[in-house]
Amino acid sequence: MNFYIAAGIVLLVLASLVALRSLKTQRQQDSPLKRRAIFNLNEQLTFRRLCEVLPDAIILAHVSFDALLTTKYPRTRHKYRHMMADFVVLNRQYQVMAIVALEDASSVKGLQQEHYQDALLQMAGYRVLRYPRVPDYPRLHTDFLQDLQELEQTAVLNEDINRKYSLYPSDKNKVLGESRI
Repeated sequence: MNFYIAAGIVLLVLASLVALRSLKTQRQQDSPLKRRAIFNLNEQLTFRRLCEVLPDAIILAHVSFDALLTTKYPRTRHKYRHMMADFVVLNRQYQVMAIVALEDASSVKGLQQEHYQDALLQMAGYRVLRYPRVPDYPRLHTDFLQDLQELEQTAVLNEDINRKYSLYPSDKNKVLGESRI
């Protein structure tokens, strides 16, 4: 009887070794790669409208939060590691004007996740514009063109300040001509 128990144990161990060896030697095959659309329909329409309303701006799509945010500690970085911004609007000096987010009804991330993402970006000083659907032209005009007018006013003010407190005159020929006299 002990012989049968010992033989059964030996056979069981051999069968499990063979099964483990076959599992290790089998390699899972990769699935074939397929093309994928960059934008869904709502993103296509939003991108086109942003480009039309802001012809001088640079519009980036699907930007990682890692490109937008930085932090000292890895545990904080881990909180936003896999998050993406739908659109980032840059001015010609490559400074972020705003981050545009679209709510996706089919998304699993949910409302709480969207609020969390907005709060992270706003804590870093970004302006976040979240739209429940594709924004229409008047809404984009009011959201962005008001900002552009404010930026132009600050640029004019900065230019006046630079002219007022400039150590060197803007026209070098004037200075050369005056120094010769």
